[in-house]
Amino acid sequence: MKLSVIIVNYNVKYYVEQCIDSVFRAARGIAHEVIVVDNHSHDGSVDYLTRRFGEQITLIDSNHNLGFARANNIAIRQATGQYVLLLNPDTFVGEDALNTVISFMDTHPQAGACGVMMHNPDGSRAKESRRGLPTPYVSFLKMLGKSERYYMSHMPWDRPGQIDVISGAFCMLTRQCLDHVGLLDETFFMYGEDIDLSYRVKKAGYENWYVPAKILHYKGESTQKTSFRYVHVFYQAMLIFFRKHYGHLSFFVTLPVSMAIYLRAFIALIQMGGEQIRRSLGFFDKKAAQPTYIFVGSNAMLAECRKLARRKGLTATFCSHRDDVVIERPACVVYDTSVWSFASLLDDAACHVAQGATIGTYSLKSKVLITPKETIK
Repeated sequence: MKLSVIIVNYNVKYYVEQCIDSVFRAARGIAHEVIVVDNHSHDGSVDYLTRRFGEQITLIDSNHNLGFARANNIAIRQATGQYVLLLNPDTFVGEDALNTVISFMDTHPQAGACGVMMHNPDGSRAKESRRGLPTPYVSFLKMLGKSERYYMSHMPWDRPGQIDVISGAFCMLTRQCLDHVGLLDETFFMYGEDIDLSYRVKKAGYENWYVPAKILHYKGESTQKTSFRYVHVFYQAMLIFFRKHYGHLSFFVTLPVSMAIYLRAFIALIQMGGEQIRRSLGFFDKKAAQPTYIFVGSNAMLAECRKLARRKGLTATFCSHRDDVVIERPACVVYDTSVWSFASLLDDAACHVAQGATIGTYSLKSKVLITPKETIK
């Protein structure tokens, strides 16, 4: 087996369905397996994915939420591939992405782990694609809002380069490296485990690489980033990493960083509380924030989407060709995945950045509209 793809799902069955579809397209010609761990979803994910994919995937159904690290570790132990890809469910990969990364790692034996060029839903390149190690100094600068060094802004986007930290949204590792450095640290429930693993990869003498293969990452569809639980888990992960790897340093080094983390968490809680108060007072008009949906695809897709738009009261226009698309802000350009490749969607999304549009998809198989904010059926 050349490649094992591992996806941890939590209440995002339509996103993970699309993710798997993109993997199947990208893995043509590659001996592969797809392992999905469901972290006790309550949206019917297990039944839905079983009906949709059957024996095409290995589905592990957990009876409670294991957390990201522990769920991945269960799948890694079962994986048989020479390469193991940890992939977020709220992503899709370009058709050439897997071959590009595997070919690079085949020719760079010191590469223990590889990440890729991640795109945000508006087509912009995600700065998390290349990260530096959060040393006490770099962490302190980041807490103060100076993040150029952390995100390795000096690196070119169009060429491979060595980096310190691989994002857990797409992290391909060699089995040899995993056997050497060990599995994800289950002390991290969610967030931070990718930084910890990347650091251990480098300490073991392997290299972490960025390769300019393209994916889209919706970012956080399987978590509630507006919840107080998110703030606690996210900033707790920072503290766990810092104490694990830098706790031995002088009190005069550790105290400012720890205080900065607590301060950022406190500010995030205050901002979140203020936003919830404004929403409760009616200062956010959901209808005003709703985008215009621009559906682009086959006649069959457009017919289905006209019905969907009428049923859901969506403001929408319909185009048979991409050249006919006229973007008005805010807009979500929705592509027919039976017509367009995922790679072409990523290319188009990059062109939409200056126009303020986000990218969406519609599948004739599932009859689901997937947007950066929600799924509509």
